[in-house]
Amino acid sequence: MIVLGRIVAPFGIKGWVRVAPFGDDPERWGEMPRWWISRDDGAADEAWQAMDLVECRPHGSGLIAAFEQLPDRTAAEAVKGWFVGAPREALPEPDDEEYYWADLVGLSVQNQDGEALGEVAGLMSTGVHDVLRVVDGDAERLIPFVAAYALKVDLEGRRIVVDWQKDW
Repeated sequence: MIVLGRIVAPFGIKGWVRVAPFGDDPERWGEMPRWWISRDDGAADEAWQAMDLVECRPHGSGLIAAFEQLPDRTAAEAVKGWFVGAPREALPEPDDEEYYWADLVGLSVQNQDGEALGEVAGLMSTGVHDVLRVVDGDAERLIPFVAAYALKVDLEGRRIVVDWQKDW
């Protein structure tokens, strides 16, 4: 399962939910007729519950969505805080130079000089741009995931080349 976001609150009285996406381009989620939800973002695949999407649309910095299985506000309140996900094969293919966060986690990070900076342990959304959380032993670096710093993403080679120095 690829975790896409989190249900943060019910929306209205007809079972809609407000979703905070993890990453860019959540509007493309509407291409998926089925979403999955779970209390735990690291749950085994069988712990995820399939939800049939009725409609979703942008709302503020996130989305609002309606599912057949959530007929009213009470049902929507019961899933507040749950994670939204999908199997990798159900996701729309990302455009060139676009990546799902889950595809970046675990990649090694090195600078232009070939120095290893660590491994991507996660990403954070700051509202302006995403930030790579790179861990190397006890050291942690936060590197903006923008073209000025993230120079090359090589998914096949499992690495990211950045314009970043080891002592920064």
